[in-house]
Amino acid sequence: MKNQDLKKAEREGILQRMTAAVQASDSGAFTQAWADLAGSIEQEVLEDARALHAQADTAILAARGVRQLTSEETQYYEHLIEAMRAPDPKQALSGLPDAMPKTTIDAVFEDLEAAHPLLDAITFLNTSGLVELLVNVSGNQVASWAPLTSEITKELEGGFKKVQLSLKKLSAFLPVSKDMLDLGPAWLDRYVRAVLAEALALGLEEGIINGTGKDMPIGMNRQVGDGVTVTGGVYPEKTPVKVTALDPVSYGGLLAQLTHAPNGKTRAVDRVLMVVSPADYLKKIMPATTIRAADGTYVSNVFPFPTTVVQSVQMKENQMLIGLPKRYFMGIGTGKSGKLEYSDDYRFLEDERVYLVKLYGHGEPLDNNAFLLCDISGLEPAVQAVKVDSRTAGSGS
Repeated sequence: MKNQDLKKAEREGILQRMTAAVQASDSGAFTQAWADLAGSIEQEVLEDARALHAQADTAILAARGVRQLTSEETQYYEHLIEAMRAPDPKQALSGLPDAMPKTTIDAVFEDLEAAHPLLDAITFLNTSGLVELLVNVSGNQVASWAPLTSEITKELEGGFKKVQLSLKKLSAFLPVSKDMLDLGPAWLDRYVRAVLAEALALGLEEGIINGTGKDMPIGMNRQVGDGVTVTGGVYPEKTPVKVTALDPVSYGGLLAQLTHAPNGKTRAVDRVLMVVSPADYLKKIMPATTIRAADGTYVSNVFPFPTTVVQSVQMKENQMLIGLPKRYFMGIGTGKSGKLEYSDDYRFLEDERVYLVKLYGHGEPLDNNAFLLCDISGLEPAVQAVKVDSRTAGSGS
């Protein structure tokens, strides 16, 4: 059994190959890297299952990622295993009455949110089975003590938007060996969740931060709303606001821009999200938000306003995103049928069968003022002002 450091290094190497394949538009290299990743996850699950073969303690199993399944989930995986073992799995799966349970996708979301703070901060929803969703793009609507005129009706209707969830698709294939089927429903669930989490994690942060809107989400750094010119499906990037200091006056003036809600309304802001690259956090944000206490120790992340800082490798250096995290909507779920499909397209090992799961979704800022793109190339470190009281200076007392 490989040690954890070696497993982590191998996993990171595979992910780097996948990223490079995406950047080079090399579908063959991506397919092979994805197969290697799924194989790595499967081997890890098999090793854990063999090590805990006689273990019935649910707390220990949970620590290894093995959940206590609901009756619906158990039934689903039992039927799935039976179909996967059939001589003609394609026909068996097509007749399978069960869709992937919503709770399984919920568990994938929980795994993702635990590993990615950005996903925990935004409005991240399981939209399994939904084709479109109605979202409130204007925030809270104010009731009007007046006759319901057509003008008021139009204003209220203008505060909602239909989000098409079937426009963006992510397909992930799962090579499943016979050994995996022998482990039973709970371990198969762990494998399926791990593969789906990796499939989503690979592109979610990139889409949420930098997405162009073309075959991917619309990023926080993009302009949205009425009057925005979309060319070839690509939304234009926001013009960066130059930020040189994070003192109360400068920071308050910056955040005041977030109070401008759609339709000429104003909203309260009680907390903001800040997204920066790891390098910029250490070189710019940390020096600008670290002060020395009276006892000589340093206190970090001292902001004049409640701020949650998230470091993301998808963020460009010398740039910062700041805004209202719950005003970014991301909905992802399985297709309307919610079923796994058998695929003849990929063959890796003789004892493996390959299955396909399709995920649909969409993400976008709910209004153009929800997020600000900032240029922090000139951000200065924090300087503590020292004021001398002229009444006591030089008095010797």
